[in-house]
Parts: sequence; structure tokens; C-alpha cells
Amino acid sequence: MSYPVRPITIEEKEALYDKYAPCPFHTAKADISGCCIKLYTLSDSTKDMWEDNFYSMSEAVRSHGRVICLDDPNRPLEALYEPATKTAFLFNFDYYGWIKSVALAIAGDILEDEHQIYSVHGAALDMDGKGVTLIAPSKTGKTTHSWGLLRSKDARLVTDDWYYVRLSERRPVAFGSEKNCYIDADIGTIWEEYRGLVERAKLDNRKRAVVNVRWVTGKGSVVPMTTIYDIVLLKRDRDDPRLVRELGPDEAWEHLAANDLCNPHQLVRDERKMRVRERFFRQFLAKSRVHLVNTTASPQETQAAIRQLLG
Repeated sequence: MSYPVRPITIEEKEALYDKYAPCPFHTAKADISGCCIKLYTLSDSTKDMWEDNFYSMSEAVRSHGRVICLDDPNRPLEALYEPATKTAFLFNFDYYGWIKSVALAIAGDILEDEHQIYSVHGAALDMDGKGVTLIAPSKTGKTTHSWGLLRSKDARLVTDDWYYVRLSERRPVAFGSEKNCYIDADIGTIWEEYRGLVERAKLDNRKRAVVNVRWVTGKGSVVPMTTIYDIVLLKRDRDDPRLVRELGPDEAWEHLAANDLCNPHQLVRDERKMRVRERFFRQFLAKSRVHLVNTTASPQETQAAIRQLLG
């Protein structure tokens, strides 16, 4: 399940501002790859998770984008987005994962137009000096296998959910976007090493929590960036007997395009934006080795296959 996104005009945005301005909002500013994204929420827990999840931005910095969370029983679950002022109104969102993804998407909207830096909804790790990314539709193992790889002493996490890429004549550089990770509680049942971390975490209504993986993996296990060498696309298809296969750039692009770029949080989907994203992903895929991994086997078997292809 996801949420509908509807673009609105500046006039509609101003009318919503006027209507909801009297609400006693908590506010917090996040530094997302240099963009100042400001949260407005009525929920103590949402504000706490936001501040634990993201690096903070000085209150002296003007916001570049805004996420305004509202509870209104007279409105449906939806996101309204005004692209000129980068303002999102989120109605009746009770899932923090969507709130933080909208914030990351707003930063991505700013960066891809103004700085030629592009969003990838995926995990990224540095494996002994070489970057690897796992890109996947929801519930196909992105977090499971990024945290599985992180158990190795030669692995360091950039992000387990979303990063930004700068292209050049050299290899792509991936930049992390979050201070701490938002994970499912079941990660502790899949990989025993994380059980204690999950047991100490404060779980939300979706049995998820913001956690500091450094408590398990140690200092230096999270880094701000890496240079991408390998792209691992994940899928879960029981009709395909192949566990791993290598893809050329065109076939890899077709897979991503067929899966909505593995990113349901694209706030603007007009023709121009989709051309920008296609151009980026074609270049990104052409500069790296790409494999498609089917995650229908056990997490342990799939992890072994990923480690083998990266070795």
C-alpha cells in the first residue's frame, strides 16, 4: 500500500497554510544532503523520530522545503505537493516511513533540478573501498541484505534506504542522507547480530524503529559516501528459477522502468522529470556492473549469492 500524491497550485498552498496555521505544531529542521527540510507535526513521536533519523540543520538556515503533517478526519489519506515552494501537506499519515520518504523526495526534487544530483531509493555500502548498491521494490530484501553485508568487517554502511548520486566522467559517487536507520523489527530474527539492538529499540505502530547501527557494528562502520562499482537489483519472482544473472545497461533500465524506479515516493512525475530520471539512470547503470538477484530463497542463501557475485 502507498499513498496518492496530488500536485497543487501556490494559491491552494496558501489557502491550506491559512486554514491550518493555528495548529500547535512541533517543528524541526533536517539537513538532507545540504537541503534544509522543515517538519511541522502535531505528534511528539514523529518529531522525536525525525530528530533521531536525520542530521539537524541550524535554525538560522531558511528552509528549502517543508513537510506539514496534518490529521483531518474530513480528508482522505493523501499527499498534496506544491513544487514551486517545495511544500508537502501530508494528511492522515500514521506511518513515519512515508513521512521521512517524502522529506527525502523533496530534497531529491531540489537537487536534481538545481545541482544535477539524483535520488536513488536504495541501500549503499562501501566494501573494502568499492561501493555497492542494492536497489529493490518494497519487501524484496533491500534492508535485509544491506544489513547482512554490513556484518563483514570490510563493509561500511552509507545508507540502507535512500542516497543521492553525482555523475562525472569518473565512477558515480553516492552520498548518504540519514543519520540513523529506520528498520523492521524482524531484522533481529534474520541476523542474530542485531537482535539486541532491536530489543532495545522503541517500536512504532508499524513495528519499526529508528536505530543506530553503530552500536552493533562499531565506530567507523557508517561513512558519508562511496564510489559505486556494483549495482545489485533485487526482485522476488517465484516463476523465475534463476537466482543471479548479469544485466546489460539497457536490460537493467527496462527492469527499473517496469518497477517505477523502485521508488514510490516520486512527488513530481511529469514528462520532463521522467526524462531527467531516465537519462540519469541510463548513465548510472552504464558506469557499473549490474546483477539481478532473485530473493525467493532463504535470506542466508540469497546473502551468500550476493557475496559471491561481489567477490
